[in-house]
Amino acid sequence: MPLVKVAHVNDVIPGTAKVVQAGQTTCALFNLGGTFYATNNKCTHMGGPLGEGKVEGNVVTCPWHGSRFDIRTGEVVGPPARRPVVAYPVKIQDQSVFVEIP
Repeated sequence: MPLVKVAHVNDVIPGTAKVVQAGQTTCALFNLGGTFYATNNKCTHMGGPLGEGKVEGNVVTCPWHGSRFDIRTGEVVGPPARRPVVAYPVKIQDQSVFVEIP
């Protein structure tokens, strides 16, 4: 699977998210205390932008309808979403952030 450079480690402040483009895939890139995670940016409920959601601990809340997802796994932790969001592997190399897209 190809690794796509999406950001520099300083582009995402710890405890926040940023919307990034990885090839044809729009991702939400999260920095949780210096560890980076990426999910698909679209909430599985109605397509809301997860990268613009509120981050609390390891959970992001969709800004449209309040669905909550575990940033580390993509699993739903609060409705109305019922399906998990896709989570992508992230690698850091020379202060650059790469997302692995299938």
